[in-house]
Amino acid sequence: MPLNDRQLAVAVLDISFEVRRKSHEGTGVLPLSSGVLDVIRVIERHPGITVAEVAARLGRQLSNVSSQLRELVALGLVTRVRDDADKRYVALHPTPESQRIKALLEGAWAAALASASSRLLPEEREQIAASLPVLQRLAALLAEPE
Repeated sequence: MPLNDRQLAVAVLDISFEVRRKSHEGTGVLPLSSGVLDVIRVIERHPGITVAEVAARLGRQLSNVSSQLRELVALGLVTRVRDDADKRYVALHPTPESQRIKALLEGAWAAALASASSRLLPEEREQIAASLPVLQRLAALLAEPE
């Protein structure tokens, strides 16, 4: 059966939405918007990235990302490090608290998926497991700059 890109995209987005919705409770983590979580994820994947680079990777307005970053800095989840040689250059880094929250949320996301996938047939779980390397490669290709 040929790949239906639209169905794959919708399924991935639906899974992401439901996993995030069902897994936040019980973590003790302050509710963070998807947009703010996206900013944190980019910074964790690319420590030292600039505000403009975060905005470009997310396809967002610089002013919107700057506003979200002020929130993240105030929450102690991101640090701004000004370059000694060029004071205009500010590198963004995740904090240990950000990494702790990431680990908590990833564990909660995994638990939500495990709960749902436990109701699948064994062969369906095997199909998902077999497709994981390809899905990870697809995610990496999507993350590449255009």
